[in-house]
Amino acid sequence: MLARTPLFGGKNRITFRLTNDEPAGPVSVVGDFNSWEPGRHELIQRRNGSRSVSVVLAPGEHRFRYLASNGVWLDDESADVVDAHGSVVRVLPRS
Repeated sequence: MLARTPLFGGKNRITFRLTNDEPAGPVSVVGDFNSWEPGRHELIQRRNGSRSVSVVLAPGEHRFRYLASNGVWLDDESADVVDAHGSVVRVLPRS
């Protein structure tokens, strides 16, 4: 699940969240905003059982996926676009 928080300067804080325990083990959000580097934005376990991480993104389209241990890739059904190449979040400039 994605949550958007507008910031000054046209950027947005995007919170990437998984709401259940699956998959087990560490999960990272990887995408064009972090050179698809695993571990750079690892989701952190929260008290309510969810896992999340926030990333500040500039306006534009950003492609991403979740990468779990053992090379398991996951898409985010709440993304603006989900296709054969993964998920896309669109960050619109503030008007």
